[in-house]
Amino acid sequence: MGLRNFWKNYKVLIVMGTSLGLIHWGWYNLKSSSTLHKKEEYIPEPGVITYFSAPAVPPPTAKNK
Repeated sequence: MGLRNFWKNYKVLIVMGTSLGLIHWGWYNLKSSSTLHKKEEYIPEPGVITYFSAPAVPPPTAKNK
């Protein structure tokens, strides 16, 4: 299987895969550009959640005397 046959059989996959990757990379860089939005409006992209807070503990009940 030569390079010519590989390109002939998989050109859509090669072109679309590369295009999709470059579009996602460009969109990520465009959204993180500080020159395109005001600092007050900037909401950073969420990262991977690594911390979960424990559920709130109900307050202790008052004891009758």
